[in-house]
Amino acid sequence: MSEQVSLFLHKTYMKALKIAARVIPIPRPTLFTGADSAEQLCEAIGLMNFKKLLVVSDQPLVDIGIVGKIEEYLSKRGVEYTVFSHVTPDPTYSQAELGLDLYRRNGCDGILAIGGGSPIDCAKVIAARVTNNKSIKRLAGLLRVWRTPAPLFVIPTTAGTGSEVTVAAVISDPFNHKKTPLMDPKLVPLMAALDPALMVDLPPHITAATGMDALTHAVEAYLSLNATTETDAYATAAMTLIHENLIAAYKDGKSLQVRLNMAMASYFAGLAFTKASLGYAHAIAHNLGAKYGTPHGVANSLALPHVLAASLPSAKTKMANLAKIVGAGESHWDDQMNAQAFVAYVVSLQDEMSLPKTLVELQQTDISDIAKHATSEARWNYPVPHYLSLQECEQLIEKIRA
Repeated sequence: MSEQVSLFLHKTYMKALKIAARVIPIPRPTLFTGADSAEQLCEAIGLMNFKKLLVVSDQPLVDIGIVGKIEEYLSKRGVEYTVFSHVTPDPTYSQAELGLDLYRRNGCDGILAIGGGSPIDCAKVIAARVTNNKSIKRLAGLLRVWRTPAPLFVIPTTAGTGSEVTVAAVISDPFNHKKTPLMDPKLVPLMAALDPALMVDLPPHITAATGMDALTHAVEAYLSLNATTETDAYATAAMTLIHENLIAAYKDGKSLQVRLNMAMASYFAGLAFTKASLGYAHAIAHNLGAKYGTPHGVANSLALPHVLAASLPSAKTKMANLAKIVGAGESHWDDQMNAQAFVAYVVSLQDEMSLPKTLVELQQTDISDIAKHATSEARWNYPVPHYLSLQECEQLIEKIRA
């Protein structure tokens, strides 16, 4: 098949996805916000008469006491629980299966995820496996979760992934180091709590990385060819909040209002990309994460400026708009100059938050495979303004090699 025919087929498929996003109803979680919202969520769970929850989290959140605080809220409402805290960054099939086994052995009737994207995504997969007698590989892909998952509630502790509102869960196959996404509206949680009190002790480097993840969600959704007036509005709201609050959260994250603003930015960005989709920064980031365990936000930060530069000829007008949203552009500049100013703005965020610009682990011998997987992911999932050739993608990835 020629490259021209292949691109035509991919673009046709993306147009079909755009129609599907408008036609298929996408639920939203009942949302609790504010410094007491995690407790409010636990109260709601108790009122709904759930008997025993599988609490899905990671060991660091257990160690610093956040999981224990939520346990107290549940106990106060008479809700029993069992904790599964074995989730690692880039959760794997085996972790989800361990969580599923614990759910069944303990007679659970619902799931509460506490943490960043990894625990929430792992919890989504567990919930889908509870009711669907299919392997994770068979659930992976678009609209393959046939039966409604087990009831899922989430408490994000970072402001980046937007997993509390998205239709996707990403999980890694540990054998081939590939990330496999499950995408289905049934994966959207029933309820979520955006509690800034749980985020004030986030270390600066995690605040920076997760904030860049939210930024990348908003930017790629805004530049998507499947963007709509609705998704542009959410992306614009997310970008505005990130511009006004991310550096403040990085430098001194004790402000509840700043943390809540960042949580809302992540939520809005999640709403935007759920319908508009993502782009090459995520395609590359997913593969860096699967190959080297690179934190997702860091990987997005590494890739985003180079992806934007590669997209410039095709997306300069919308990139120019983004520059104006964050105050990096000038009204008397043309679109090209404003678009370049936005790329410079993203680099300035990297600098101000001491984020790396190269990846030490990235090996020259791996670049071809990473580019191959990233271009394949982008062509079957993302309606980007410019599709990269394999060679262009390899050259882009080369720029982040130390």
